[in-house]
Amino acid sequence: MSTSLDGIRVLDLTRVLAGPYCSMILGDLGAEVIKVEAPGGSDDTRKWGPPFQEGVSAYYLCANRNKKSMTVDLKSSEGKEIIHKLVKSSDVVMHNFKTGTMERLGLDYKALNELNPRIVYCSITGFGETGPYKHLPGYDFIIQAMSGLMSITGDEQSGPQKLGIAITDVLTGLYACIGIQSALIEREKSGRGQMVDLSLYDAAVSSLINIGSNYLMSGNVPERLGNQHANIVPYQTFYSSDGEMVIAVGNDRQFRSLCRLIGEPQLSQDPRFTTNPDRVAHRQQLTPLLQKAFQKQSTAYWKELCDKEGVPFGPIQTINELVQDPQLQARNMFLQTEHPIAGPIKLIGSPLKLSRTPTVLSHYPPEPGEHTSEILDALGYSEEEIKRLKDHQSI
Repeated sequence: MSTSLDGIRVLDLTRVLAGPYCSMILGDLGAEVIKVEAPGGSDDTRKWGPPFQEGVSAYYLCANRNKKSMTVDLKSSEGKEIIHKLVKSSDVVMHNFKTGTMERLGLDYKALNELNPRIVYCSITGFGETGPYKHLPGYDFIIQAMSGLMSITGDEQSGPQKLGIAITDVLTGLYACIGIQSALIEREKSGRGQMVDLSLYDAAVSSLINIGSNYLMSGNVPERLGNQHANIVPYQTFYSSDGEMVIAVGNDRQFRSLCRLIGEPQLSQDPRFTTNPDRVAHRQQLTPLLQKAFQKQSTAYWKELCDKEGVPFGPIQTINELVQDPQLQARNMFLQTEHPIAGPIKLIGSPLKLSRTPTVLSHYPPEPGEHTSEILDALGYSEEEIKRLKDHQSI
């Protein structure tokens, strides 16, 4: 089966989440991804847990499918020689070491560009390769705090809250994919690679979207609104008779439909609530009226009615509920494969649905160094040389 990135080789020196998440997406799209770790394995997520399945970390499994694994000591001359040979036949090099580390190793963009002028070199760091913070370590939680994301998450009672996942790592991984593929497309015209400099801090700030724009336009520091929207009303959680649900009314027509289905059509004619700006100005008056109506029926009742009337609605599902969702099953969003140690494993699938070159699940998340000998053999190393490198702990 043909894939979108057939023939693209990615040399992946990243670990933890942002980088591996990016390279996994490239692997899903058909690129050959070679995951490079220190001898014995140096991706911290291999030890993050529980849960573990036969000693294999669920965290590691989430971001490392469709890769080959080799181990190389980047500090040894023999290890650097291996990387140099791989760079000459690669299209992309990725790393997420602290700023300055690759220069000390002699594996910075300038050095690798001299070996292969077509190389696309992606650096992922906490704060970027430039600026006064460039040497600081960057972790998702720190970035969520500094970027303003936590200041607008939660409510006045809860205080600042982080999102339940490492969202800045995920965002940076996605931006890295965009940057890498853009550089590969541009290379077709220029014949030259380039450096892609990604920072978690930049990616997080870019995600402020309308909240950031609201401040830049008004100068008003945004408040924490919990599950309410800063610019749209009603767009929040409500209690039903048996749980919680989300109503997300995006325009005045939908609001009129909502008022009809809850049996309160007069609300849409009230001058306080007729248009969205009116409703934003009077949310404190409108919200209790809607909440009183929603408490009379179950979540399932309101879902059926809202779906029929075209009012955006969502039950608040737990993870065990969503894995049974027929929509996600129809979209192949949960996959299963065999792992040589963990046995049968389940993975979250790719959201990328391409008509001619679909994503593939070609390989389980590899064990450390699983493909080292295979890769070195392809580079022309003999069995004796490979044994010598292992004896010297260079691989």
